[in-house]
Amino acid sequence: MILAKLAAATLTFGVAMGPGAEAPVRHLSFQQKNAATQVYVRPVTDCIASSVVSDGRFRKEDPAANLGDLIVDAVPKCLGPVHAMIAAYDRYFGDGTGEEFFMGPYLDVLPSALVKMMKTTAE
Repeated sequence: MILAKLAAATLTFGVAMGPGAEAPVRHLSFQQKNAATQVYVRPVTDCIASSVVSDGRFRKEDPAANLGDLIVDAVPKCLGPVHAMIAAYDRYFGDGTGEEFFMGPYLDVLPSALVKMMKTTAE
């Protein structure tokens, strides 16, 4: 559901980056690359969370309700941080890994991460 609706936005970024993107940083360990890219993940999550919470359809009493649709609608508002995260993954792990991360593991855990964040801030 979320993947299909977000594919067009991220594919546009891949074309825009083209061959001018930096080469991967090969001399770093996996842990170092992972730590370096995590700096880019938090702003994406924060931006999407902020957009979701400010959406009139968001229900504070049931944050999981309509969350998929709210995330889909929030992503275009957060393209700057999303593009930076994808570019960082491509730089550290190789071409195409940023989009794979965003469309796979990131979006897989995003709904539960957002619900957890919203419950924590509500307390």
